[in-house]
Amino acid sequence: MCERLAYEQKAYEAGYKHIIGLDEAGRGPMAGPLVVAGVIFPEGYYDERINDSKKLTEKKREALFDVIKEHALAYYIQIMSVEEVDELNVYQASKEGMIRCIEKIDVKPDFALTDAMPIGSVLLHEAIVKGDGKSISIGAASILAKVTRDHIMIEYAKQYPEYGFEKHKGYPTKAHKEALQKYGVTPIHRKSFGPVQEALHKQLNIFDDL
Repeated sequence: MCERLAYEQKAYEAGYKHIIGLDEAGRGPMAGPLVVAGVIFPEGYYDERINDSKKLTEKKREALFDVIKEHALAYYIQIMSVEEVDELNVYQASKEGMIRCIEKIDVKPDFALTDAMPIGSVLLHEAIVKGDGKSISIGAASILAKVTRDHIMIEYAKQYPEYGFEKHKGYPTKAHKEALQKYGVTPIHRKSFGPVQEALHKQLNIFDDL
């Protein structure tokens, strides 16, 4: 049963050929980039293993990352920098990342399915609440985005070993907040996020007291 192909099938029946699924990873973390991905599968492609990345183990995500890239008609991964997230806000950065995927992917899409993100008039689309678990295209995009972002944060963990990025991937866990207070703000922390602002104020107050 192709339960996660229903939205794509509806679009195919409406005459669309190249349907791009769009999703992001990293809206919640207080450190690291936001990663957005877009995936276009050949018409009718289905793999029951492809699902919302949050419902999959790391091992399964890693395996599917290669499966998706191999079988997609086209895919694109857009990395939105910490500076862009701070400047635009994380919601707008997600939207901008999706628009860039649409513009830069090798095969021109004629319809988009997004994970609850309206993208304006750039392309006809359907924004689906919890779409990463309802659409194979969005689910595939969520896997590409999540795996890419995790790899980035694991590399940052080598650069900033005190923070434990390899464990929490930049999310505001207790251990991350404690490290932030102890070691201060790094260049990869999002300065528009509350805990980071608090740590910055603390650092500035220390300098004021000197």
